Amino acid sequence: MTGALSHPATAAGSARAGSARSAASAAYVLRSRQAWGADESLRFGPDGRETWPADYHPVQTLSVHHTGSANGEADPAARVRAIYRDQAVGQGWGDIGYHYLIDAAGLVYEGRWSGSDGDPAHDAAGRLVTAAHIVTYNTGNVGIALLGTFTTSAPTSAARGALVQLLAELATRHAIDPLQGNVAYVNPVNGAVWNGPAISGHRDWAATACPGGVLHAQLPAIRADVAALTG
Repeated sequence: MTGALSHPATAAGSARAGSARSAASAAYVLRSRQAWGADESLRFGPDGRETWPADYHPVQTLSVHHTGSANGEADPAARVRAIYRDQAVGQGWGDIGYHYLIDAAGLVYEGRWSGSDGDPAHDAAGRLVTAAHIVTYNTGNVGIALLGTFTTSAPTSAARGALVQLLAELATRHAIDPLQGNVAYVNPVNGAVWNGPAISGHRDWAATACPGGVLHAQLPAIRADVAALTG
């Protein structure tokens, strides 16, 4: 581990990872669900039961998205809350479908609820909570969404930098080679298989514009930057 990965970020309301490796490597600021104002009651139905109980599996691959919302919004936390409400209630999922979200200033937001152990997106054993960001291929697949639309414009340097730092932390933690071009992903729940890069864009998995043509075109350089950080 080298460079910026060696200095954990600090900020009021930041979530702290449970594992020593994760805490030691995070060089971005991550806002917990509590800090960005997640209404945890949205995860439960009228009968008091959790709509989408968490399940956990080892990480196999890392996937990048955009949210398709406006770029550079003045209150990005409000956008995260709106996405959460739409997916949890409007679409009936019971939670937000991304593991992490990143705003234009490079602030990272904790996404899908993963338990009370203080390790975002993971359980105490370091396994990934299943989210909902690529139909059929969610289990063991980390979903990171940049707030905004990147079909004709690029993410800010701050957002791109936070994405690289987060991907580097996750790649290190889960022993993923960021330059590996052919991951043989197998969904352990439904048996779906996929072959592609270790760090991919949504459109590598399905017919979609996500994460936008400009951001997708940057992925080779992003992978190289992640590899430089992870050594």
